[in-house]
Amino acid sequence: MSKKKTSTFYLTERIDCTAAGTPATATIDLGAYVDVADRQCIAIEAVDFIFQGTTAVETVATAMGGAGNVYAQVMDLNRGGTIQFADDRALVGSGTLTYTGSAYDHETDMYPDVYGARDGVRLVVNDQLYLTCLSTAVASSKAVNVTVRVKAHVASLTAKDWMAIAIQSTAADN
Repeated sequence: MSKKKTSTFYLTERIDCTAAGTPATATIDLGAYVDVADRQCIAIEAVDFIFQGTTAVETVATAMGGAGNVYAQVMDLNRGGTIQFADDRALVGSGTLTYTGSAYDHETDMYPDVYGARDGVRLVVNDQLYLTCLSTAVASSKAVNVTVRVKAHVASLTAKDWMAIAIQSTAADN
């Protein structure tokens, strides 16, 4: 389906959640990698979420100030900065960290966002990735930071495959 054009590389972006219950957003620009004329897309191999406190060495527990959840998602369509259900076709990757007040847990989002080997990738033809995080607890004058690392490579598609992915992406916008 896709032919790998580059070696694997990482795209990284950090989102700061500074208020409990208020979503924070960011984007990763894919315009340099996606080319309609050449039927070139981004093939996402894996998505990692790294949860940190206000600084790189502060614990999430300190930044949260108590029990709560931190939700993070990567979408290939703009969903308005809200956390979506897992059946949304625009969802590329998601992660959840739960702090119980004494321990960390992640049972609410167990499925790893690793798409497999060879053609087991998520193909993206849109020129942006949209990142959203939401923390249900943030201590005063603190921030919960979520770093998103996208492992990807540039791939080329046949005309039929490009059209199918573009149509699917447009349909997911509804």
